[in-house]
Amino acid sequence: MSKPAIHQETKTRDGRTVAAWRGVLSGFCASLVGIGLARFAYTPLLPAIVDARWFDPSKAAYLGAANLAGYLAGALAGGFLAGRVSTPTVLRSAMVLATLAFFACAHPASFLWFFAWRLLAGFSGGTLMVLAAPLVLPGISPARRGVASGAIFMGVGAGVVASGTMVPWLLGGSLSGAWIGLGLLSLLLTAIAWRGWPSDALTPAPSAEPCHRAPPARLLLWPLYIEYALNAAGWVPHMIFLVDFVARGLGQGLRAGAGYWVLFGAGATAGPVLAGMLADRIGFGRALRFAFALEIFGVAAPALDVDAFWLAASSVVVGAFVTGTVPLVLGRVQELLAHRPAQQNSAWRTATVGFALSQAAAAYGLSFVFSRSGGDYRWLFFIGAVAMAMALALDIAVSARQANSAVAGSTVRFR
Repeated sequence: MSKPAIHQETKTRDGRTVAAWRGVLSGFCASLVGIGLARFAYTPLLPAIVDARWFDPSKAAYLGAANLAGYLAGALAGGFLAGRVSTPTVLRSAMVLATLAFFACAHPASFLWFFAWRLLAGFSGGTLMVLAAPLVLPGISPARRGVASGAIFMGVGAGVVASGTMVPWLLGGSLSGAWIGLGLLSLLLTAIAWRGWPSDALTPAPSAEPCHRAPPARLLLWPLYIEYALNAAGWVPHMIFLVDFVARGLGQGLRAGAGYWVLFGAGATAGPVLAGMLADRIGFGRALRFAFALEIFGVAAPALDVDAFWLAASSVVVGAFVTGTVPLVLGRVQELLAHRPAQQNSAWRTATVGFALSQAAAAYGLSFVFSRSGGDYRWLFFIGAVAMAMALALDIAVSARQANSAVAGSTVRFR
């Protein structure tokens, strides 16, 4: 009896074999450490940092921005580093770096010290994002690659949930203890992932369809990059303003706002696996269009004065696709470059860099809109929904053009 696809063993360059599920587990740990903890755990820590007078509010905010800048640098440098040493070595080093950053921030120090370590934590997250999944997924059967990819990126949502539950509990002791506790968790996850990485990425088998029938990959990749960037901008209202909107905009208080954030995190945890399962059934392209359509309504809901039920649904849906769209875009990149496997990692890095740039620009831009509109939250969610609608419209237009080209090509061949 053959093993399930997700448990198949992949032959590595040095002769060792690593079970595919171990690679998926390592990828999950990497996304949890690099993004789920290194980025999102800072959000609940920030008020405590200000209250403890380690830094004033403006400096504490700059420390959060340092992580985003580091993430962009890591996404840009990941491929270069992997080209100089083995990819598993870079991944292990990035997880160790993120772990060290937690311990380094455990005691009051200079602003420059904290800024450097938050920058390095972001750098590790960007590196892990562009390298981990592309290393693991070629060892997975194509029929199960969607759910495997979802399991890897589920670590991001798990980090959101962990940051919302563990950090308040750890802060019951001390702020330093909270940083150390996060460092110990990161160290444990790094140890779990250490020996699970494949030694080298296997190239996926080409599709049976001849190359000449497919349109040039760049004609489909650049629209996909733009769609992914528009999604990054569309998520910003929920990722930054959701809690504040509920707490102050609706006057329901911080506890109610935190409740919606937990729902957002629950969606972010389940989203990647559910999206991956859907992609395995209907294909990554169709699953991505389905995601765009749901996200339009999810992002727009808070601007429509909906009741608590629909606001909760909005939190879950947007949270699910903040993480769930990531494996869908990665899978779509691999589909479009099925005949050019050597270009897949480079294309994924380009998509990730565009995502990071768009998200940072949207964060600053929407903050400006918020201040200029006199604190009107509805404009933020409306703009986010428009960005999502543009992504869906672009995808539909590209798909229609591709279908028309295929029909025209078939007609020419028939004649």
